[in-house]
Amino acid sequence: MNNTKQIPNYNEEKIGLQANLASMIAKESLDVFVNDANLLATEITSPLKVSVGDKTPLFELPNALGNTVSLQNYLDKGPVVITFYRGNWCPYCNLVLNAYQRILPEIKAFGANLIAISPQKPDSTLDMQEKQSLEFEVLSDDKNEVAKQFTTIIKNSIEAVDEAKKLGVDFYDFYDDQSRDIPVPAVFIIAADGTIIFAKSEGGDYSLRVEPQDILNALGHIAK
Repeated sequence: MNNTKQIPNYNEEKIGLQANLASMIAKESLDVFVNDANLLATEITSPLKVSVGDKTPLFELPNALGNTVSLQNYLDKGPVVITFYRGNWCPYCNLVLNAYQRILPEIKAFGANLIAISPQKPDSTLDMQEKQSLEFEVLSDDKNEVAKQFTTIIKNSIEAVDEAKKLGVDFYDFYDDQSRDIPVPAVFIIAADGTIIFAKSEGGDYSLRVEPQDILNALGHIAK
């Protein structure tokens, strides 16, 4: 019997998500979000603000319970995987964070930890963490003060915000900051000495995300 664990494939799982969305949401509504993603894909091709080999910016941010979490404290334990996401109103964020949760044992096996960061307020973050049964730190980055040091910050389009509200999702409910500013999704891996050894974003199209296998491959290179 082959007991090899199947690593989640985000792009494959995204196909199922998009089929579900198409069955639940009218095409004219979906087109608003598809057009938004396509426009961002054209406008934002290189969102990263730091590169492999750079020293990481250090930060302290509140977690879902309001407790302060220090990146340096985690680096003292080993490598850290950091993923920046938009919010728990975004189905693609939920999908990819769920996939990362499923590779958490493998991340831990490399001696690393995982941290997710968004500009959501802590109570929205706690709600998401509980619904998704996430076992890693999910931090609140008010006004994207940390995110802007790593990735590009954009304004969620009025069209997307308005269309989401018609579908019962009020974007503004998730944030203390009402600017509509959200990060372009990106993943970084920081070695214990603070050096960035992996930095990747799939660009402005927020339906595209860094594959779980890419993260594990990068951690494997550290271990060699």
